[in-house]
Amino acid sequence: MKVMLRPSHFPSLAPPILCNPRLSLISSLNLRLGWASPLMGRSRLERRATFGAVNSVGGREILVQHLLVSEDNLKLLLELQQRVSGGEDLSDLAVEYSICPSKENGGMLGWVRKGQMVPEVEEAAFSAPLNKVVRCRTKFGWHLLQVLSEREELILQDIDPEELHAKMQDQSFFEEAQLIDVREPEEVAQASLPGFQVLPLRQFGSWGPEITTKFNPDKDTYVLCHHGVRSLQVAKWLQTQGFKRVFNVAGGIHAYAVKTDASIPTY
Repeated sequence: MKVMLRPSHFPSLAPPILCNPRLSLISSLNLRLGWASPLMGRSRLERRATFGAVNSVGGREILVQHLLVSEDNLKLLLELQQRVSGGEDLSDLAVEYSICPSKENGGMLGWVRKGQMVPEVEEAAFSAPLNKVVRCRTKFGWHLLQVLSEREELILQDIDPEELHAKMQDQSFFEEAQLIDVREPEEVAQASLPGFQVLPLRQFGSWGPEITTKFNPDKDTYVLCHHGVRSLQVAKWLQTQGFKRVFNVAGGIHAYAVKTDASIPTY
């Protein structure tokens, strides 16, 4: 069966940190976050983070959609699997039958790599042939999974303030790179770096839907905040939107000021 990709097959405009289904299935994200709402309508975040390694280079990513039914609904799951095999779209069935909040996005989990999902889902998804519907069981219930596409894992790396400072001495860097500051306006008023476009994280609902029209996913993209926490959130989300080379400024503007430019105020 050939599956044609359509808009509902691609990650929602809500960042993964706002997506309850992603969090429910992901067992070991490098960044663990709390949120005000599981749906994309809320942009203010309660931030608490613990970090593992940030650098992510190489490997395979897959675009996954799924639906979830309760543990005692295996019969329904098998019926839905037959319907998908018969040509119906899993995303449509997810909207109607899934008990996972991802049903709001047609069951889309977005681009994932190994180590981000619970073991049962990871094993089923990464061993599944492209476009073939498979099922698995977890503590959440029964899942139907479909891998819609695959790609080489995109680059997400920390960049040290010293390295960024060196790059910023070359005017061509500002012409070739994309620079994003996700701090709030009152923070930027206290301290800022030249060339960075301000996209406050709290205003995600305003700029998120237009990110791929205002910025080029193929260009190197650098993300800055106060201490490197919010910028990492946005950097990870940019990857789900297809940005190929994303760099998180380690330690944020505070580290930049302390390590490279004492003329920049700290706060």
